[in-house]
Amino acid sequence: MGTPADVRLTGLDLSPARVDRVRALAARLGRPVDLQQGDAQQLPFPDASFDTVIATLALCSIPDDEAAVLEMARVLRPGGRLVLLDHVASPSPRVRAVQRMLDPLVVRVAADHLLRRPEMAVRAAGLKIEQLSRSRLGVVLRLGCRKPRQEPAPHLRAANPAESATVR
Repeated sequence: MGTPADVRLTGLDLSPARVDRVRALAARLGRPVDLQQGDAQQLPFPDASFDTVIATLALCSIPDDEAAVLEMARVLRPGGRLVLLDHVASPSPRVRAVQRMLDPLVVRVAADHLLRRPEMAVRAAGLKIEQLSRSRLGVVLRLGCRKPRQEPAPHLRAANPAESATVR
């Protein structure tokens, strides 16, 4: 399944080498992509500049995952969608106990956190969860959420609901 030709793609990675690798792949595929090296905790994009933000297996390795989610919410347009796929803390106490034992080692060796809970960061950023599913052991989370559309300021609302209009 391909991406429609009228969709503009933008990619960001902290690693310049990965950006170069993806740039080369996009060139081989003949697909224009704006690829940038940067930090997900301080996205180099203006507010409300994207309809969709997708992050796959990224929040587990970002030092401040909550800051990254806030940035993702900031660059989403009202009504925009955030899609996350990541490994997370399992809801199973037994699996989580194993994750808790392994987490310090995995963080030290691979800078990868096993006990993150992105659904909490998403809610704190003001996004509304529309879809949440987990793998069999609960360690892989797929999360779809949306940035609420902004309501007109109270002083812009008409006194008579029949006269009201949506300001966009």
